[in-house]
Amino acid sequence: MLPIADIEARLAASEPLRHAVTAATRQAAVAVVLREWGEDTEVLFIKRAEKRGDPWSGQMAFPGGHREPDDADLAAAAMRETHEEVGLAIARSQLIGELPAQRPAAYGRRPDMLVAPYVFAIEGDPAFELSHEVAAAVWTRLAPMRTGDNHTKEDRLVGGTPTPFNGYRVRGGHFVWGLTYRVVQTFFAALDPEFAPEA
Repeated sequence: MLPIADIEARLAASEPLRHAVTAATRQAAVAVVLREWGEDTEVLFIKRAEKRGDPWSGQMAFPGGHREPDDADLAAAAMRETHEEVGLAIARSQLIGELPAQRPAAYGRRPDMLVAPYVFAIEGDPAFELSHEVAAAVWTRLAPMRTGDNHTKEDRLVGGTPTPFNGYRVRGGHFVWGLTYRVVQTFFAALDPEFAPEA
């Protein structure tokens, strides 16, 4: 996988797709946190805690959440939420790029909501302090996802019907799918315009 300096350069050369935002649009942001580890580059995922009524309960995700009135912008929201959820303080100086915003789907519906992913690079092996909203923090290598080596499909219930979804089987047996999977796909597409998402 590419070193972080090359990833930053390629993200700078890409132009994220912009979506129309109205006064009614709910805005959120996530942090795609990278680190160089050994000879590879790793990305941080979290496993959300099980919570009744939460459409993303128990899913693998990037740290993040809704923008609050005190957040200067969406990148600030991603940084604040990352600190609140896993105790990791990331600075604006560690921001290396932005990916296209995603429209989440919950139970087959697409609410008027945008999730903006921001890419950060850190060094070392920080200790995490998980909030009650997070069950686990998992580093995983980018290379097997980029090559498709850990790509798989898994059934998830949609309206009570088992439906197969594309995703990645990452460290600990966790399954990355849905919006988080789409963010990973747009990340690889930004690095390589010829990247072909799995069908």
